[in-house]
Amino acid sequence: MRKLFLLGFVVAGMILVTEAKGYFEFNVTELDHIEELEFGFSKFSSNFNPLMVGLTLIRGAGSKGAVCLDGTLPGYHLHRGHGSGANSWLIQLEGGGWCDNIRNCVYRKKSRRGSSNYMEKQIQFTGILSNKAQENPDFFNWNRVKLRYCDGGSFSGDSQNKAAGLQFRGEKIWRAAMDDLKAKGMRNAKQALLSGCSAGGLAVILHCDEFRNLFSGNTKVKCLSDAGLFLDTPDVSGGHTIRNLYNGVVQLQGVKNNLPHLCTNHLNPTSCFFPQNLISQMKTPLFIVNAAYDIWQIQSSIAPPSADPSGYWHECRLNHGRCTPAQIRFLQGFRNQMLRAVRGFSNLKKNGLFINSCFAHCQTERQDTWFADDSPVIHKKAVAIAVGDWYFDRAEVKLIDCPYPCDRSCHNLVFR
Repeated sequence: MRKLFLLGFVVAGMILVTEAKGYFEFNVTELDHIEELEFGFSKFSSNFNPLMVGLTLIRGAGSKGAVCLDGTLPGYHLHRGHGSGANSWLIQLEGGGWCDNIRNCVYRKKSRRGSSNYMEKQIQFTGILSNKAQENPDFFNWNRVKLRYCDGGSFSGDSQNKAAGLQFRGEKIWRAAMDDLKAKGMRNAKQALLSGCSAGGLAVILHCDEFRNLFSGNTKVKCLSDAGLFLDTPDVSGGHTIRNLYNGVVQLQGVKNNLPHLCTNHLNPTSCFFPQNLISQMKTPLFIVNAAYDIWQIQSSIAPPSADPSGYWHECRLNHGRCTPAQIRFLQGFRNQMLRAVRGFSNLKKNGLFINSCFAHCQTERQDTWFADDSPVIHKKAVAIAVGDWYFDRAEVKLIDCPYPCDRSCHNLVFR
């Protein structure tokens, strides 16, 4: 079993990443969201040479009111397809948590998660975004886009707070980006896949059917949500940490009117921000990739420090190997809730599923978990192969792992 060791969420300076064969050191200035862990062990090998793709700002977005939290222009990274993939498009929605109150959003707008002024000018395209057939066998030659996330509301808000200088324009950013990409050739796509990780994975679920409507009936359109299955579940104290977070996002950012009406017709807006209340109603085929023991949900939703004042969960939260038998039973209950949440969804033939029993989060953008010699597998099938088989209708894919600790192929995240 592979383990990725990290020192923590918020780190300034050096992080030591260890694995069985040695030590790798690299510098970071901020690591405040676990979904930012888009690196894999293969990145440290001597032959790893990732594609670097530049940032494109959406010049016409400002006139549409489609701006980041601080009012700057949104952007994306585009690498053109070629050959058989020249008319196929893959859109990856970036993740990075949410901001649910003025204080958090003001802090966020001074980062790349809230302003294009702080975004990297170039980023690596790895995993599902890789341009190498040996790393990304089915999508390597497609037009591949990573839409940057700078609204803090899963591309779904439409509001503002003038006093704090905050623009909540995620929905407009989404639309402006789609318009810009259509003008660059996406309107003629023969095949299209909308994907995303974490908060971006939730955004995929929120926008999937809308994405389908951008194309003619002759275009093959599907969606992929990675680590986006955030459950409406109590925390270890019996409180509702994630529901309170989502309620703050929905209320602050004016999300209500942009949620799927099939859901808001019978549930409150906050409930309709939870994927479990949306996925069975979607018309467009959807593939869900999720760790059964999603480490973000364990650390930030199920057992956050605010719900664990005595520190009983502290060691387990950082390293599943230090969980007590009772804590493991609690986490098995979380896995069971996840399986119940996808039961109706998985009964629909058009949909796909890959739920592995790992302590992980976001497995499609990291090369080591997407497609490598020792990638996580279920029934000997890696994530990349499972997604490809489903997208191209080579096989029906409904893969659910046996419970922890049976899977020895996991790349588990462990924090020190």
